[in-house]
Amino acid sequence: MKYILASASPRRQELLSRTGITFDVIPSSIEELITKTVPSDIVAELALQKASDIYNHQGLTDTFSGDVTVIGADTIVVYRDEILGKPADADEAYDMLSMLADRTHQVYTGVCLITRKNEIKSCRTFYEKTDVTFYPVTREDLHRYISSGDPLDKAGAYGIQGDFAIHVKRIQGDYNNVVGLPVGRLYQELKASGCL
Repeated sequence: MKYILASASPRRQELLSRTGITFDVIPSSIEELITKTVPSDIVAELALQKASDIYNHQGLTDTFSGDVTVIGADTIVVYRDEILGKPADADEAYDMLSMLADRTHQVYTGVCLITRKNEIKSCRTFYEKTDVTFYPVTREDLHRYISSGDPLDKAGAYGIQGDFAIHVKRIQGDYNNVVGLPVGRLYQELKASGCL
C-alpha cells in the first residue's frame, strides 16, 4: 500500500510519520468550498475535497500503480459557533486571542481516507473534536506572542505546540487533534479499513 498525504503542513507530516508508515506528500491546492454549517460536517467536507483533489489528480494512477491511500485533513477552531480561521494581521490575532482567553473553545479536525485496493475505490471520513481551555492572558503576554509572528499562519491565531502552550489550562480530547492530525484515531481507521 502506498500512502499520500494531501497536505503541506509540516505539523501533519511530523504527526503522520509517528505512525511508522512511509508516505509521499502531494499537497492539495484546491480552493476550499464550504457548503456545510455544522463544524464537524465542515471539516469532513474540506478533508474530502483535499483527498479527492489528489486522488483524482491526473497522472496519480501512473505514478502510484497498485494499492494507494490518500489522506486529506482539515482543522478549524470554533468558539460559540464562529469559525476562527487564520488571522489577517496582528490586530485580528489580538482580537481572536483576547476572545479565547479564560474561555473554552473547540478544535475540529476532519480526516478523509480515499483508498484504491485491488482496483476497488473506497472512501472513509471521520472527525475528532477537542475542547481547549485557556488561562486568562494579559495584554503584555498577548502582544509578546503576536510579535513573534507565530499566530499569523494558524487557525485561531495560536499553535498549541509552540510558545502559546504556557496559556493552555486544560485539554479534553486528543492533543494531536489540536496540532492538526488525530494520529491515534487515524491509525485505528487505517487498520479497520484494511489499509495497514
